[in-house]
Amino acid sequence: MDRRSLSGVLLAVALGCQGDAFAADANRGRLLYDTGCNACHTQQAHWREKRVATDLASLASQVRRWAGVAGFNWSEEEIQDVVLYLDDAIYRFPPQRR
Repeated sequence: MDRRSLSGVLLAVALGCQGDAFAADANRGRLLYDTGCNACHTQQAHWREKRVATDLASLASQVRRWAGVAGFNWSEEEIQDVVLYLDDAIYRFPPQRR
């Protein structure tokens, strides 16, 4: 990730963290995904026949894994933002029971 992209992500994260309570933010998730993940693959990676992510928990696990591999050092809130974005935009998994 170049400095310009990193600056944009940091600004978006700073603006997104102004509230007292955390709520997953799909727009911030999209920004994080677009500036980080699209460097290696497009959305076509999510449409393959044998998906590794089969529910929200496994999707979060994959986002966490690949963010670590890429060295993004994302917080859990950022990971959940990316999960929300990917679920809204691509996967559309049913809500998990608590």
